Amino acid sequence: MAAMLHIWCDAQHGAAARGGRPLCEACEELLAYARQRLAHCPFGPAKPTCARCPVHCYGRRQRQAVREVMRCAGPRMLARHPWLAIAHLLDGRRALPPSPRARRAAQAAPRALPPACDAPAAPEQSPRPPAG
Repeated sequence: MAAMLHIWCDAQHGAAARGGRPLCEACEELLAYARQRLAHCPFGPAKPTCARCPVHCYGRRQRQAVREVMRCAGPRMLARHPWLAIAHLLDGRRALPPSPRARRAAQAAPRALPPACDAPAAPEQSPRPPAG
């Protein structure tokens, strides 16, 4: 996200808006927001790409801003940061992890208990002699 924001800020806001900083104030705020949301993602390190993620963790305004950033910077990523672009494409093809709700439900499901130790054991049956 940081690499795309740098490309976006260079293209849209230019060096004058940044005042010698790597990003302008608006882009720094968006990057801080994205990092904060990523830190609290319920998928953790197995997070899918945003396009495939079933959980929308960004607010409406920030989601729209990130779409604009990705629309502008996405095609330029291959030229400026080829490894990041390829890694992102591969991440988009990775299988989705189970949803956090499904994981919580599986963890909270009652488990079958083993038979009680103090219950009387079933008597052993000896084989019957052949009738005859």
